[in-house]
Amino acid sequence: MKSALPFMALCLSLSVIWSPFSLANQTSEHKTEKSTDQSTEKSANHIPEESTEQIQITEKVPIILYINTASVEEIAQALPGIGTIKAQAIVALRDRLGGFTNIDQLLEVKGIGFATLERISELIVIE
Repeated sequence: MKSALPFMALCLSLSVIWSPFSLANQTSEHKTEKSTDQSTEKSANHIPEESTEQIQITEKVPIILYINTASVEEIAQALPGIGTIKAQAIVALRDRLGGFTNIDQLLEVKGIGFATLERISELIVIE
């Protein structure tokens, strides 16, 4: 009987450790962690059904520019590398010449060289 006592004590201690109450607590904690992870996943992957935000396009779209009728603002917006100051110089030259007859006349504007002219020439129409 003395040899059975340590075995019974071991079984009793294991039954306390693995009692249904201890397993229930561990299971509920595990379920709580799992549901928290799922709610986080849902919120991270949540896509609203209807969005009221508007998307603004900031990329410049190439515009064909009629250089003999365009305003300073239109020239500055349509031609890459041409700001308000150069656009004013283009309009001043256009007024002095009575209108452009050749795209190469833009080389007379200070700050417009061959590279700039080549870059903007496809965007300009002279009529």
